[in-house]
Amino acid sequence: MTRLISIGILSAFFFSSTFILNRAMSLQEGDWVWTASLRYAYMLLMICLWLLLTRQGGVLSGALRIFRRHWLFWTTAGSIGFGVFYALITYSASFAPGWVVATTWQATILATPVVLCLFGRRVPARGMLFSALIFAGIVLVTLEQAGAAPLGKILLGTLPVLGAAFAYPFGNQLVWEARHGKSPRIPVIHDPVMENSVGRLLLMVLGSLPFWVVLVLATAPPPPTAGQLLKTALVAVFAGVIATSLFLHARHHATTSYELAAVDSTQSMEVIFSLLGEIIFLHGALPGAAGMAGVALAMAGLILYVRAQSSTAG
Repeated sequence: MTRLISIGILSAFFFSSTFILNRAMSLQEGDWVWTASLRYAYMLLMICLWLLLTRQGGVLSGALRIFRRHWLFWTTAGSIGFGVFYALITYSASFAPGWVVATTWQATILATPVVLCLFGRRVPARGMLFSALIFAGIVLVTLEQAGAAPLGKILLGTLPVLGAAFAYPFGNQLVWEARHGKSPRIPVIHDPVMENSVGRLLLMVLGSLPFWVVLVLATAPPPPTAGQLLKTALVAVFAGVIATSLFLHARHHATTSYELAAVDSTQSMEVIFSLLGEIIFLHGALPGAAGMAGVALAMAGLILYVRAQSSTAG
């Protein structure tokens, strides 16, 4: 369990680059539609190149085979878990600083148990309590940092993120259910590629492509700028490939609903990493007493997750 938590925190470190770089692009250059869609175009190219360079062509061909066989499932999972999720996250960056988006994104900590319940999974009440503790810490950070921003702008920058907070765990849980084959409404996919984190990531990216094509055609944004092309490539590497692979790896090795919720809760660390990134790169202010108290609550929730699981195992 401790190892899964550590991997989850490491993924949060790389995920935080999304909020910082997306905010930088929204202030300086480019339409949000390109910021969102280009990330997954880059990811597709990078994953395929990586598999070929590392002589894992079997994973690539296997993923294409699985996608053709279950194209409707993967289009649904990819469009929700990657498409809807990231489109809403990127849109919100046009109205709120990265730390506000990152903070609001922590609603996924409470959204995950709801999603698990929708799939018929039982989440222990103790896990819900620790999730609420983490979220309370995030609320303190939000109250302190958002005090100086106009209310209307904060709402435009936060409400879309609430939708993303449900879309991301829902899409990921669809894949988890397909791998474990316990839902009568979801296809059972037992294949060696499903045991490979990069293979699963590729399948989700492929599934999201129809969503991005429809979004670009529907919005007809102006051509992307040179700076946007570079920054979205960085987001694709740090958040899209490295962070997502680490996160899916941790989720893949979670064997219970409690462990799944605990892994998802590690994403609360994105707030801390995003705040540090804003301070270093965007000259943001250090949090005050309330912000530090919020960080302490979030850390306490994570520690209690680990301790509770250890005592249960013992």
